[in-house]
Order: sequence, then structure tokens, then C-alpha cells
Amino acid sequence: MRLDSDEFAADPHHAYDEMRRQHGPLVPVEVTAGVPATLVLGYRAALRILSDPAHFPADPRAWQAKISEHCPVLPLMEWGPSTSESDGEQHYRHRTAYLAVLADIDLYQLRGTVESVAVSLINGFCGAGTADLLDEYAIPLTVGVLEAVLGIPEQDGRELFDAMAGLRVAANARDSELHDNRFHTLLSNILSAKRSQPSTDVISRLTRHPSMLDDTEILAQTAVLYALGTEPTWNLIVNALLLLTTDSQFRAGFLGGALSVREAIDEVLFLDPPLANGCARYPRQPQAVEGLWLTVDQPVLISMTACNADPALTGERHGNRSHLAWGAGAQSCPAQSLASVIVEEALEQLLDALPDLELAVPASDLRWQPSAFHRAPLAVPVIFPPCPPLPLPQRESRR
Repeated sequence: MRLDSDEFAADPHHAYDEMRRQHGPLVPVEVTAGVPATLVLGYRAALRILSDPAHFPADPRAWQAKISEHCPVLPLMEWGPSTSESDGEQHYRHRTAYLAVLADIDLYQLRGTVESVAVSLINGFCGAGTADLLDEYAIPLTVGVLEAVLGIPEQDGRELFDAMAGLRVAANARDSELHDNRFHTLLSNILSAKRSQPSTDVISRLTRHPSMLDDTEILAQTAVLYALGTEPTWNLIVNALLLLTTDSQFRAGFLGGALSVREAIDEVLFLDPPLANGCARYPRQPQAVEGLWLTVDQPVLISMTACNADPALTGERHGNRSHLAWGAGAQSCPAQSLASVIVEEALEQLLDALPDLELAVPASDLRWQPSAFHRAPLAVPVIFPPCPPLPLPQRESRR
């Protein structure tokens, strides 16, 4: 099974069920053509792998040395001095700085930023009665908020987003490499400006952290935060919106006040997490897991979606946050509280303004992004009764 195929994207849940039936909790797959990997479908096997960095390190360099430099998924999986691809002392040093800087973010102020961006975007389409909530809301909201958090100037932000967008849709290895180089060059220029004129944003705080990270390390940290803080976040927004507009029971519970936006988010993180497959690990020696011998240095991908749906799991899912959508172990997502605030506030602002919105097409007609990693619709067209623009928010300062 190729994870980046249209067939897989059309119905991944059926594909996971078939793979589990034929192979059990670990399955041989291709990330893209000619790039083999093992996909973990079992929840307990995933926890074992994610909790054992000594036997299943995140460093891909040994694998990377064996594949073509023109491999189209290389920019998404190659090594960099970031928290997600380092282990041991280096990982501890990077993560300490990362966590400290993220902990300094004022969540009240962050909610205000989301509200301000959300109202501006909603006012751009609320009078039309129709919108694509991916391109007109979730994407620009997430990017705008994250740029404010990171301290990226507006013009630089547009260019940075264009580079990342090009990387996402690159048709071949050459285009992928060009967009990746442009992305990192832009970030490097932004970092140089922050070194000269620091402020209170995340990039500036990383330059001043006692860990004394160098420019290469800060650049890697920032690239990971931007890449993993944007696409999975905007996809979580639209995936939650799809749940609230297509699941009649959930919609009724939400409109009746029995279910909250937070519960909708948790349901999506279990059922259709935006990062469906990831957390790559690279065994350095032969390892047997659930009766399958893993190939040395070959990627082992965790399917968060399939693991959450593992039939071996029992118990009530409602209100349960034991899903793997944020990863697990020492390298679980350090920014999950920030992402949760952004998604929750974005949904509340939209649904308060347009409570009667519904899909403009049957849910079965939605097309999904062919990706080994992301679970995301290509568009979310909706209709709703037109309404006048919202008043601009005027939040009181925090006392």
C-alpha cells in the first residue's frame, strides 16, 4: 500500500482495517514510490516504540544515507538539529529551550490574537452566504496567528507560506528541494533580523535562552514549529468543523449544549487526527515487535489514526484523551496546549457568528489530500444565511 495514493486518501479507515486484517499490528507499506516503511497499527506496539528511544531512535541519518537525495519525501523526513529528530543530551537541550519559550506565551493574549484574526476573516465572507472554510478561514487564521507568535513580519510571512505551500504540492524531488531551500533561506533572514533587533516573540526568546542555541539550531526549531504548527492545526480546525456539520448526533448535542467544542476536538483527535501517520523511528539493530522483525534503519511510522481505533482497546472514548494524536513519550508534541487554544477559539468564533452553516456538497463528494502523513480535505465548501460584519473585538487588558 502506498500511503500517498489517491486510493488510500479516499478511505484510509477501510485501508487500515484491511491492512490490520491481513498483517496484524505492523504492516509493510511505501511512504511514496520506492520508499519502504513499516506502519504501526497497534496502540500498545506504538507506545512501546515511542517510549524506547534507545532501540527506536528518531534520528533518520542512517536511513537518509541510503536513499536518493532526490527522494520527494526527503525534505519532510530528513535530519535536522530539532527536537523531533534528535535524541539523548542534544534532545534534552533543545527541548528544554523549546518548552521554556512556549511556556512564556500568554494564553489569554493568544486567545485575543485568534479572536482578532478570526473576526477579520469572518467579516470577509459572512455577507456572501458561502465560503471555503479551508482556504478562507482555517489556513489564513492559523498562519496569521502563528506568525504573530513567532514574530514573523507580514511580508516575510507571505513569502514563507508560499514556500511551504510549494513544498506541499511539489511534483518532483527537484521542485521539493527548491521550495525547501527557499523556506529555510527566508527563515534564516528572519532569524538574522531577530538577532539584530530582538523582541518578545518566540524566535527572539530562543536567541536569548540560556541553552545558547546557535543559528542552525534555532532555525531548525523554528522550521519545525512553523511546519507542525500550521498544517496540522488548520486541518484539525476543518476536520472538527466537518464532524460538527456532518455527524447529526454530534451536531444536535453541540447545538443543544450537551457537547462542547472541546469535546468535538477530542473526538476528531481520536477519529481523524490531522497528522494521521508520523513520529518516524529508525531501529539501529534488528528488533522484533508483535512477531515482526523490523528492518534496520528503515522508517517505522506510527499510524495515530489506526492506533486510536485499535480493536484491542476497550473502554469509553467519550471524554478520554488517551489518543496518540500528539504523539507519546519524550518527544510528544510540546505545543499541544497552544494548538488546542488556537483550534478551540477559532471554532467558537466561527460557530458563534455562523451557527447555521452546513456543507455545500454531500460529505461523500469531498476530496482528500493524497498524503502519507496528513488527513485533510482539499476544500470545505459551506453555505449559511448571510449576515452583517461582526464588531471588531475589544478585549480588556489582563489584570
